[in-house]
Amino acid sequence: MSPSHQPPGDCPLCPRLAEFRKTNRQTYPDYFNDPVPSFGSLDAKLLIVGLAPGLHGANRTGRPFTGDYAGDLLYATLRQQGLAQGVYDRNGKDDFALKGVRITNAVRCVPPQNKPLPAEIQTCRTFLEREIGSMRGIRVILSLGQIAHFSTIAALGVRRKEHPFIHGAHGKAGHLLLFSSYHCSRYNTNTGVLTPAMFASVVLDAKRAAGLE
Repeated sequence: MSPSHQPPGDCPLCPRLAEFRKTNRQTYPDYFNDPVPSFGSLDAKLLIVGLAPGLHGANRTGRPFTGDYAGDLLYATLRQQGLAQGVYDRNGKDDFALKGVRITNAVRCVPPQNKPLPAEIQTCRTFLEREIGSMRGIRVILSLGQIAHFSTIAALGVRRKEHPFIHGAHGKAGHLLLFSSYHCSRYNTNTGVLTPAMFASVVLDAKRAAGLE
């Protein structure tokens, strides 16, 4: 039985995503093709929330961000800042481990064209709410991208006008500190919307706020 914060294998709650998983099992039989579990300890002080698994990234490897460019940048940044250790491999067959950090997604199943529908985001938010509630020592949440940001603040009962999505912005929800960054996607870095230095700066701010120095 899956923990309450993790969707069950072959989760049926979002019919479109369930059907897409079914198709992917036929097209890519060696892929993970299930709701992707979070990575890192529930004892972590910092939770990083992304959008959803990539078709050839986490949906393939079964680990958030692992297997695509966003993961290359995210995990290199975490390691450079002492928040991870070991060797990262795009196939997920490595000894890479997080230190004080846990990583999850607003939507746990891969969506067609990397675009979950609003109803799917809302349905999967139940698991994000439970995840946050299961992390007893959590101090900081860092959301990557607008969808992850708005789903996170909705999970915490924060209104959008109280915490709009702005890169590098931070706010509060009860005892939690909330940070936001543009998503570390290849598109954002290729277009200059997000540079590695900009991303590292936000991660450093979240790290310090979580007391992980």
